[in-house]
Amino acid sequence: MDNQSSHDSMMVPMASEENRSPESTTTTTTTTTTRTAAAVPGAREPAVPGEEPGQAATRAWTVRLLVVAIVLAALNLRPAITSLGALLEEVRDGLGMSGSVAGLLTSVPPLCFAVFGVTAPRLARRFGPGAVVCAGMAAIAAGLLIRPYAGSTPAFLAASALALMGIAVSNVLMPVIVKRWFPDRVGSMTGVYSMALAFGTSVAAAATVPVTDALGGNWQSGLAVWAALAAAAVLPWLGFVRDRGAPGAEQSPAPQDGTGGERPALRITRSRTAWALAVFFGLQATAAYITMGWMAQIFRDAGVPAGTAGLLLAVTMVMGVPLAFVIPRLATRLPSQGPIVLALGVCGLAGYAGLYFAPAGGALAWALLLGVSNCAFPLALTMVGMRARTGAGVAQLSAFAQSTGYLISIPGPLLVGVLYQHSGGWGLPIALMTALMIPQMLVGVLAGRDRTVEEEAAR
Repeated sequence: MDNQSSHDSMMVPMASEENRSPESTTTTTTTTTTRTAAAVPGAREPAVPGEEPGQAATRAWTVRLLVVAIVLAALNLRPAITSLGALLEEVRDGLGMSGSVAGLLTSVPPLCFAVFGVTAPRLARRFGPGAVVCAGMAAIAAGLLIRPYAGSTPAFLAASALALMGIAVSNVLMPVIVKRWFPDRVGSMTGVYSMALAFGTSVAAAATVPVTDALGGNWQSGLAVWAALAAAAVLPWLGFVRDRGAPGAEQSPAPQDGTGGERPALRITRSRTAWALAVFFGLQATAAYITMGWMAQIFRDAGVPAGTAGLLLAVTMVMGVPLAFVIPRLATRLPSQGPIVLALGVCGLAGYAGLYFAPAGGALAWALLLGVSNCAFPLALTMVGMRARTGAGVAQLSAFAQSTGYLISIPGPLLVGVLYQHSGGWGLPIALMTALMIPQMLVGVLAGRDRTVEEEAAR
């Protein structure tokens, strides 16, 4: 989000705590508890005063539908990237793409995430977050369907940008939707979302080549097939196109300064926590893109067979499936997330040390350690939801942290490639990865402190 204007932030369905009377606080809390309980299988819904039984049943099904919609959306947030990586050589040959352009493709996703993600809060404020995510899923489906048959490199890049635009706005709004609908279950719902995202990432990487072979070896069909998954994700979001907030929740009044006038808008750039979280997000994204882009090549250069190197990369990515559910739940139970940041960082340092000293000898161990380290992503998403007090604050923080973070991550994979090419080995690139992990741990500890961006920006 444009951090110079809070008018891009989205209205939230609940009043800020300092503006609510005890009665309104009680009512909103009861409503929140009711709707989140419906998401727990077998849970009994508390009664809401004045609510008809039919309304309670409708609300319960609405929450269940939203959970399905979130999972399907998360499944579609990475296949556009990992499916292309699996068939990059075939795409280059088919389009006559130069090596330099193919190399730039590794930096296109974070660039699009930064450029388009900043528009998400403004769009959500105008049309509602459900409508924006629904449109995002449609954009992903259209982009994935068009790009294999584009016929030229510029058209291929344009269609890819369309899909990445849909991913970018959905990336930013997922924490916002979780915060608004599940304010007392941020950790568990972020875990569900992150686990689905990791699963979609690994499945697309592992299945694209076999699916292409099953479709006659045609790379266009192998890429286009993922449009069907995105199209399926559009359907549940259609039910939330007109939704402007969680059911039963209050619309936020204009914030007051205590004298009857409107309080100055939240200026996210005044918050040290927001900056720490943005840098943490950027450094963990750098590590993730370097791992996805280069780890298999490190193993192959060490003498590991190509097929085994691919499986080791899949192991690293699959580690995010169970841990993406565990880590956010653990994070919300701690007053500070610094210890988790440090534990993940130590795993990353150990993995890099292994790649340097014995890349082939302990390849599985290094793949597992780096898989654990890459789970800084769901932790960062969880902290976005915890470091802001209101839904509007989450919208601003999510857009700022992700847009700034993805900009930070753009040079990393390219720099690793340059160092590898000029040094002729992996010593310098691994040293760079190790050096970047140190500040990632430091800013992660700062971002994990128990405070909110609203408090810091108001000082």
